[in-house]
Amino acid sequence: MRGEGTAPALVLRGRTLSHNDLRESVAHLAGWLRAMVSEPGARVASWAAKGELTCLLPLAAARAGLVHVPINPLLKRAQVAYILADSGARLLIGTAARLATLEADDVPLRCTVKSESEVIEEYTSSPPMGRSESNPQELAAILYTSGSTGKPKGVMLSHANMWLGAESVASYLALSPQDVTLAVLPLSFDYGQNQLLSTWFTGGCVVPLDYLTPRDVVKAVEKHGVTTLAAVPPLWVQLTELDWPAETVGRLRRLTNSGGALTVDLVKRLRSLFPQARLFPMYGLTEAFRSTFLDPELVDSHPTSMGKAIPHAEILVIGDDGAVTADGEEGELVHCGPLVAQGYWQDPERTAERYKPAPAASEYGGMAVWSGDRVRREADGLLYFVGRRDAMIKSAGNRISPQEIEDAALGTGLVAEAVALGIPDERLGQAVHLVVRAAPGASGADAELPRKLMQELPNFMQPKQIHWRDTMPISPNGKIDRTGLYAELAA
Repeated sequence: MRGEGTAPALVLRGRTLSHNDLRESVAHLAGWLRAMVSEPGARVASWAAKGELTCLLPLAAARAGLVHVPINPLLKRAQVAYILADSGARLLIGTAARLATLEADDVPLRCTVKSESEVIEEYTSSPPMGRSESNPQELAAILYTSGSTGKPKGVMLSHANMWLGAESVASYLALSPQDVTLAVLPLSFDYGQNQLLSTWFTGGCVVPLDYLTPRDVVKAVEKHGVTTLAAVPPLWVQLTELDWPAETVGRLRRLTNSGGALTVDLVKRLRSLFPQARLFPMYGLTEAFRSTFLDPELVDSHPTSMGKAIPHAEILVIGDDGAVTADGEEGELVHCGPLVAQGYWQDPERTAERYKPAPAASEYGGMAVWSGDRVRREADGLLYFVGRRDAMIKSAGNRISPQEIEDAALGTGLVAEAVALGIPDERLGQAVHLVVRAAPGASGADAELPRKLMQELPNFMQPKQIHWRDTMPISPNGKIDRTGLYAELAA
């Protein structure tokens, strides 16, 4: 953190922390964490909306030599219980209302549970902890992200991953101590967490916001003099539909997008509404933090491009023969370099599928992330997205596992077969559609299933529509014909 002492660093509901306050609070919270959990490398989980602790924990846990596990506050008890068990968390800090939803078996035996209010009351009187002595390659955080199959997987980030990610973004966004970032994205996402770290890296100020309506975002930009706004396509769609006061529009210097591609129409609308702001379309992988950004000077002329590699990233397009593709030729995006994470927590099988030795053409070597995404590179070096190899659903900036939704549906006992699909949606990017066949004798299943899913799955995983079938289409290999169902629903 490079901010000057009295300059604002974090604007909370009741008070504002200067950069000196921020450093002091991180030191005291780190001391409290070490007193609570003395084992180096132990996992500390947080499950709360944006606030004092969720903003301080990424730095405080790292300083204490512990591993932070931020849990999406939108998740419900079943997902939280899985993450706590999988990570082996020794401490869980959360809002009292969220903690009250957990059942006895949801919390590991050796895991201490503390409410936010308890921790805030206790940590300021703890002896402060000095600078971290950790090796840059030691584990600092585990970010859980959905896979296209199975349960969420924890991406392991080192101290170096987080530091270099902050430096990279601060560099290409040209952030300064005068910038104010409105943090509207969940801090459990790498994109959201980096709002804090990259802004503080350059001495700027962060205003965390859990908004209820898009209008709240407009009001916050005006109230706090926000200069930097990061969002995902569905939120940008909503924001461009609002009437923005001219003075408020003029405050924004830069807009950043990830979590899904901007459409050409949306780019035009953003450029028309915010003509003075620099627009940064970005492509990211939690497994390697972020890969590319498009220079704002090229947005109008190349609105569909992913751009080029961000600082500290090497991006190669590799053909099926293992060699770098020719210009205009489709291949797999492979991310090499120091932003590559350390794999999936306690999951060597899935780690081996995604993390493989870098291609021979790599200047960095070592391990690389083979994204599974198909892209092409044109003669000018700009990259373009072609398609996604896996079945991941990307809705409203959330990466959703189809299998997790299917398992929840089957677990109700109301359906015998279930297929979850991501169908193109103007506002969400992709909307979840669930195709099901009722279980024999399951009377009233059509009314009961939505209620059961509301109990088991977070809101962003809820199907926009449930399609009931007497029989499921079968493909030549004897499996449910997902491709045929997708073509039917997307038509």
